[in-house]
Amino acid sequence: MAAYVALFLLGVMQGLIGCFQYSHSLGGIPVMSLAFCALLLVTCVAGAAGMGTALGGVLPAIGWMAASFVLTLPTAEGSVVVTNTTAGEWYLYGGAACAAMGIVASFGLRLRRPGVDQRRGPGADQQRGVDA
Repeated sequence: MAAYVALFLLGVMQGLIGCFQYSHSLGGIPVMSLAFCALLLVTCVAGAAGMGTALGGVLPAIGWMAASFVLTLPTAEGSVVVTNTTAGEWYLYGGAACAAMGIVASFGLRLRRPGVDQRRGPGADQQRGVDA
């Protein structure tokens, strides 16, 4: 349970940091926006692979979306953290697309660990006399 909470908080932290650092560009290319999008995708896939469940990949995406989209809401004075610029659009739309790809990849992963038959549990191969 604690690992799932940590993955959710990792997504929140990526969203918080990304919202304040997305605008750095190199020659007009929003490299930090693209880097944060790629980082989110890697986090989702690695979370699913590490936990062995799709939930491990879904939680960082939910955390990122919660933090990023809350910070895009304007205040009563009209201030926003993520602005309507090319870098801001790449960060939000690209991040949402990478989160979606990470979620799909999380559900698509078919993890097979040595000595674990997904239908029968640990050690099923050894019980049948099959060498792993």
